[in-house]
Amino acid sequence: MFKRREYEPEYALLNDTESKQQNRYGKSIQTVPEDDPRAKEFIINEQPQESQNPNRLKQHGFFFNADNCIACHACEAACSEKNDNPAHIAFRSVGFVEGGTYPAYQRLNISMACNHCDDPVCLKGCPTRAYTKFAEYGAVLQDPDICFGCGYCTWVCPYNAPQLDPVKGQVSKCNMCVDRLEVGLKPACVSACLGKALDFGVIENIPAGRTQAKTEIPGFPRTDITHPNIRFQQARTTQRDMRRVDDTPIKYHRDDDAQTFRPVLDPKRGFRRKWNLRKLLGSHENAHIAFTLSAQAVMGAFALLVLGSWFGVQSVAAYQSSSAFLPVLLVMLALMGFGMFKLNMHLGKPHRFYRGFYNLRMSPVSREIAGVSAFFAGLAGFTLFSLFDGGFAQVMQNLFAVLGLLGLGFGGYYMYRLYRIPARPYWDHWQTVAAFTGTGLSLGALLLALMGLVYGVLMPDLGRLLAAVVGVGLLLEGIGLMFHAKDMNHTESEAAASFYEQSTTYGYAYWLRNALLIAGVLLAGVMYVSSLTGQLSFGLLAVLSLGVAILGRAMFYVMVIPTTMPGAFFWKNKGFVEHARETGLADMPQLGVAYERHHAFKLGELLQTVRETSFREKLDQVKRVFTG
Repeated sequence: MFKRREYEPEYALLNDTESKQQNRYGKSIQTVPEDDPRAKEFIINEQPQESQNPNRLKQHGFFFNADNCIACHACEAACSEKNDNPAHIAFRSVGFVEGGTYPAYQRLNISMACNHCDDPVCLKGCPTRAYTKFAEYGAVLQDPDICFGCGYCTWVCPYNAPQLDPVKGQVSKCNMCVDRLEVGLKPACVSACLGKALDFGVIENIPAGRTQAKTEIPGFPRTDITHPNIRFQQARTTQRDMRRVDDTPIKYHRDDDAQTFRPVLDPKRGFRRKWNLRKLLGSHENAHIAFTLSAQAVMGAFALLVLGSWFGVQSVAAYQSSSAFLPVLLVMLALMGFGMFKLNMHLGKPHRFYRGFYNLRMSPVSREIAGVSAFFAGLAGFTLFSLFDGGFAQVMQNLFAVLGLLGLGFGGYYMYRLYRIPARPYWDHWQTVAAFTGTGLSLGALLLALMGLVYGVLMPDLGRLLAAVVGVGLLLEGIGLMFHAKDMNHTESEAAASFYEQSTTYGYAYWLRNALLIAGVLLAGVMYVSSLTGQLSFGLLAVLSLGVAILGRAMFYVMVIPTTMPGAFFWKNKGFVEHARETGLADMPQLGVAYERHHAFKLGELLQTVRETSFREKLDQVKRVFTG
């Protein structure tokens, strides 16, 4: 239990006496029925205790008065001190938006932590079940010791609440200071606020001296995703456009009819096109690129082999009887193993990979892992029994083929579904399934064709069929990209900012991908019509298709802009974080930036260290990488 001081100041005390029955979303504020045993007894570690908070089984939440916040960061400091956080982790952070010009310039500060939502998407998305929505105070708590550092909760949360530590490789977040609540005290951040901008209590209760309880203010993401338990007061009239000062090309435009602010594009870096290939191909998400491309290629090749044989396609049946069949299966196993290894080593704690199966009931990540694992087992069994002849081997091969197809369907579907994230509008589009399916068809067909050419068994009929499949896959991806670009360009959300990044920061790479895609579709069509199925034709088609796949998948991960809280010039600014890591400013811990030093990044950082430093500096920096 938290030890409460004998004389606590009045502003630090919880003082709710009465509360409403329901919140504004129609959900009961009482978290358990009145006849529930938890409503009558207060037990900790099986020992009855005297409860000091009569409202402990009601949903609590923060109240933020934006008119009073002076951005002193006392709330951040108090939170980090209580939770013993390093400088680069902050459960509560203060950002701001600004509008107008001198002398009518205006800044609006926003202090934000976890909102302990009614519908916490972090809890549903976490594959390890590290999150729990407690009846006590309605707190959403997370256990870092269970987390294996996949970071999916940081993708789905619209409010930057879960924090992925790049050093420890695990997530942690605000815990509502439930230990303080149990003894009748407000959270540490609230008690430390100098301007009485922060308050806390049973949700929907308006603190004394306040007149509003809004659910949105400029800069706060949409509330329909999770129904966050935070309320705002912001009575001062703001400018029509409030801009972010971080590198995110978003501003917030006032809708006078709806009396809300909506995110719109702020082209703060102009419209000049750039390449930025090094940044594009050297992102933190390269492991996801390797996994999705290799897994989809193998899935596509497996589906073509099995279904083609089952449906009596003679050219596919001949391929299965050829000398290329077993080698292509072994290559598929190697590719699948490589992708799964890269993805696992991307985790903050790869040795805890088995925890990815813990949340099959809710998490699309757990379901993807289960489906892909089933597919891998089916592929392995299919390959094994391909070594033997006889009826039993044929039966077992077919059984493993069924297992592989079921895993392909289940895992492939959730490989797509886990990216339909409302907090990341760039991904939340049907183009994602078009891209994934198109990649599977094009790369899978190419894998079979190239292996057939290597072993000299690619017959003209099969070559034409595989060229057609490649063309269909590229065409499907191209159609999805066309509709995706059209929808993003005409939307009022962070997707418009992603389209802006696509057209400017990575503009030349974007058009190179498009040119390669068009050329690939045309070449595949010519190959099908004229039966050009030789090494040169398929070699060129492979170069075009791989270029489309790698550039497109890299852009898929790099250009997504989430519905994040605004940062400041330095603090919580993605652009500054990248700059600090590139220039060495991250060596200054007071800046709140850390290098990625958990398992998956030690080798990369070591190689970067050796490349860029003198010999004397090498020894010191290499030592720091491994002792970090």
